[in-house]
Amino acid sequence: MHQDKSKQPKPVEDGAREQSRTTLNSSDNSNNNHPSVAEGTNMLPQEVGKQKPRRVSDPVCGGDGPPVPPRRLKTRDFPLSVKRRRSGSAPERKVNCVLVGDGAVGKTSLIVSYTTNGYPTEYVPTAFDNFTAMVVVDGKPVRLQLCDMAGQDELERLRPLCYKNADVFLLCYSVVRPCSFRNLIDKWVPDIRLHCPGAPLVLVGTQLDLKEDVQVLIHLAQNQERPVDTEEGLRLAQELGAVSFAECSALTQKNLKDAFDSAILASIQQTDSSGVQQQRLTLRRKTPDKIKSLSETWWKKINCLMGEQSCEFK
Repeated sequence: MHQDKSKQPKPVEDGAREQSRTTLNSSDNSNNNHPSVAEGTNMLPQEVGKQKPRRVSDPVCGGDGPPVPPRRLKTRDFPLSVKRRRSGSAPERKVNCVLVGDGAVGKTSLIVSYTTNGYPTEYVPTAFDNFTAMVVVDGKPVRLQLCDMAGQDELERLRPLCYKNADVFLLCYSVVRPCSFRNLIDKWVPDIRLHCPGAPLVLVGTQLDLKEDVQVLIHLAQNQERPVDTEEGLRLAQELGAVSFAECSALTQKNLKDAFDSAILASIQQTDSSGVQQQRLTLRRKTPDKIKSLSETWWKKINCLMGEQSCEFK
């Protein structure tokens, strides 16, 4: 059967994407080459994208979105060996990460780019999709379950299916769609706080490669709007108590791994912290009973020595 060569995957330009994504260490963030945003915070450092502007998909937010140039699927070599668990290896942990945000902000593109090193060419509204990836944290395997949640209001009834098992949330907005940024505050965060009040949050600004796209900027100016500033994202992350903040691009993969790494580590730290607190609570519940029993035994011994009662005790 004849195949259209124009639809075949093409190799990515040298240096266009980050090659390593499978090994994740807790100390990686401390060795980041970027300068810190603010001392004493755990916010990820941000830089304005310098690569050629490109578009993930045609966004729709209260009207027609900015024009989108056509893009072809891009693929890269991916080490399949990292997906296989060796026999006798340590038991894997599970992290359920849920991506929320308005439709067409690029949530699916983030997942596809992160897990397959590919890039979707067309925008298809998501109803409810699950993706699985294997990563390694401090030498231990972790199964990362990624839930791509529907952003459209008509699919609102499907959201609780993702909320109930969520360990961490990626709050996604497009840096070139201010309405998606505002909807995080007005719509998505209250919904998450209602269903999963204790889950850690990672704020992610998507489609960073479009922040300097001339056509997109013209379209925004015609609607008396502008891209969302990095400072606005940092401020919102601090107000929400997010564990980290990153502006990234699914196309160039700039800061993409940082965003998912932060989510994985935040979930693991939350789980470990909850386990320690539960052990302490259990110990506190048992300790008063032991002290009470010990006090009663010694009181009986004292009374026995004083001859006030029979010396029958254990």
